[in-house]
Amino acid sequence: MKRGQVDASDKDVRCVDLTPSDHIALLTDFGLSDWYVGVMKGVILSINPAAVIIDLAHSVPPQDIQAASFVLLASYKYLPAGAIVVVVVDPGVGGERKILCAESAGRRFVFPDNGVLTEVLDREGIVKMVSVENREFFLELVSNTFHGRDIFASVAAHLSLGVEIERLGPATEQWLRIEIPNPETWEDGATAHVRWVDGFGNLITDCSAGLLEELLSKWGGASVDLGARGEAQIVSAYEAVEHNRALAIIGSSGYLEVSIRGDNAAQTLGLGLGDRITVRRP
Repeated sequence: MKRGQVDASDKDVRCVDLTPSDHIALLTDFGLSDWYVGVMKGVILSINPAAVIIDLAHSVPPQDIQAASFVLLASYKYLPAGAIVVVVVDPGVGGERKILCAESAGRRFVFPDNGVLTEVLDREGIVKMVSVENREFFLELVSNTFHGRDIFASVAAHLSLGVEIERLGPATEQWLRIEIPNPETWEDGATAHVRWVDGFGNLITDCSAGLLEELLSKWGGASVDLGARGEAQIVSAYEAVEHNRALAIIGSSGYLEVSIRGDNAAQTLGLGLGDRITVRRP
């Protein structure tokens, strides 16, 4: 990991005045088989009964910071303006890692200082950021294993009631960044990385619609190489191929996805997070 820095002069910083918002979005790796998400919601509603809670995702693979970073990148701009986004993908819980709160993209993010906001902050810049240290806004008892309940949820609820982030703790100008994989291009192809596997088994890569359009324009066409399983045709709708045939499509996130019509691509192709997908010219 590398340490980033706030640059208020950056042209990408969005300087906005945020007003109190009842919208609190939760992103965790807790899943839904335990009580953890429900208890976080209980804490929020105990402090602000009018809060509107958005379940952004709870199926992030355990402790997978890169996957959580991509989920945020794909979703943050669809959240209500002023929303408070709580990120609890936190393998360093109870240790020396800090908890941060940042204003960016017209929203407030409460998150562990482990790089999980790298892609959003790189794209949007930072208006202000503080280290969350004021125990006035924590629960009375704080465990070493469940800061999502005892700190994150409580802090978010207080923010939703109008508490300014400056009251949470001292301003800070640094945060941890993670290395994010980027597509690699060469004369006859490009390699993308699987950044997310959705519930249908679709393999969502980091090849953006813009990059694919550039490649198609340059080459006059392209397909996705699936190795021993042949290739996937790049199409604009699932019905363009027969059932149980592989395809590649720009999905709703704005990135190239590899799918199998009527089937689970991840299971059938044996691919998952971090694996590479090759786009080749005809």
